[in-house]
Amino acid sequence: MPESAVAEPALEQEAESMPTMGFLDHLEELRKRIVYSIAAVGVGCAAAWGFHERIYDIMQRPIMDALHKNGLSEKLVFLNPTEPFNLYIKISALAGLFLTSPFVLYQVWMFISPGLYRREKKYVVPFMVSTIALFCAGGYFGYRIVYPSALDILLKFGRQFQPMITIGEYTQLFLSIILGMGLIFEMPIIVFFLAFMGILTPGFMLKNLRYAILIIFVIAAIVTPSPDIVNMCVFAAPMLGLYAVSVAVAWLVHPEQRERRAQRAR
Repeated sequence: MPESAVAEPALEQEAESMPTMGFLDHLEELRKRIVYSIAAVGVGCAAAWGFHERIYDIMQRPIMDALHKNGLSEKLVFLNPTEPFNLYIKISALAGLFLTSPFVLYQVWMFISPGLYRREKKYVVPFMVSTIALFCAGGYFGYRIVYPSALDILLKFGRQFQPMITIGEYTQLFLSIILGMGLIFEMPIIVFFLAFMGILTPGFMLKNLRYAILIIFVIAAIVTPSPDIVNMCVFAAPMLGLYAVSVAVAWLVHPEQRERRAQRAR
């Protein structure tokens, strides 16, 4: 008997055995996962609060190095007495979210897993590992390469002035770049889900490569903190590389490609 004839009844049997949930059941499940995630982030925030000064010391290293390099005063200021306290709460919350991100992602997976086949649930570990790894890689790339070069260029533009950089404005710029780069590095994960569901195809991505490059450079021009072309290219380069990786990911997981590989393996 052909393998396809055996596989189709197996898929039908698996689909029939999948649990069905009503709309209210989905809402209840979503509420439970959100409550678990918020509670975990709260615990992570409380744990990070004990290290808030050390966390901010790491955050301010790029600006301190840039100020020192340009011969400027290595000191940030605040304009409101409550600003340092609010700042420490914000960075503790973000650190707590980062620390508990594996648990939060697991809750996301637990919410969507009832709608997946048994063979598709094996992607939980690659999904969590790759999501966290790519976000960390993007944040590290922004922290070590993009942000220092951007600060150096911006301070050189204002060399004839005396800077008065507030801790709030600096933190907002820092988080915008670091979190932005982390989210940009999640492109292969987004493409994975779109291609896995058959919404996006590798052929479509290659056919529209020129438009993708244009969009990438537009995004780089928007998110880069300085107007020079070099800094824009520093932002665009990893996005172009990630787009190439995303094309390969789409080719690997798209249903048509998986079906073709299965037919060749028979």
